[in-house]
Amino acid sequence: MDMYREGYRIYCEACEQYGLQSMNFHLYVKNLTEEQLHAYNTHKKCEVAV
Repeated sequence: MDMYREGYRIYCEACEQYGLQSMNFHLYVKNLTEEQLHAYNTHKKCEVAV
């Protein structure tokens, strides 16, 4: 789960910027689609390879 913390941090900052209440980390990850999770994992793998 630690690999999704960066995305969650960005999500929380965006919510704060727009005056919205953010959901907790568990709900954030639970509500991501398989496609979103896969895209994030692929992005992180490419980032590590560089």
